[in-house]
Amino acid sequence: QVQLVESGGGLAQPGGSLRLSCAASGFTFSSYSMSWVRQAPGKGLEWVSDIHSGGGMTYYADSVKGRFTISRDNAKNTLYLQMNSLKPEDTAVYYCAKDVVRVGLHILRGYWGQGTQVTVSS
Repeated sequence: QVQLVESGGGLAQPGGSLRLSCAASGFTFSSYSMSWVRQAPGKGLEWVSDIHSGGGMTYYADSVKGRFTISRDNAKNTLYLQMNSLKPEDTAVYYCAKDVVRVGLHILRGYWGQGTQVTVSS
């Protein structure tokens, strides 16, 4: 069955960096576009970034553009999110996701893992 296991979250100071990873299994990873989504405290799921199956095309929410970088290693079945210049408003649980259907930032449906907590605070 599909498994998505996120890791790499933690506590970072404003302006700091974190790198999230997502180990995928149970499907042909290299054939799927993948996404990162997040859920801040008391809010709904929000789209963050997409990457095409081959890694050549990437897309970002305006709130993270220029600060976050999505990438993937299809040989390792792993998705990444490099987060730089972190802000307190980036505090959320971050989820690796497949088959995401969204309208703008709002997630309609998809499949995601258990998530990893990112807290940005001084």
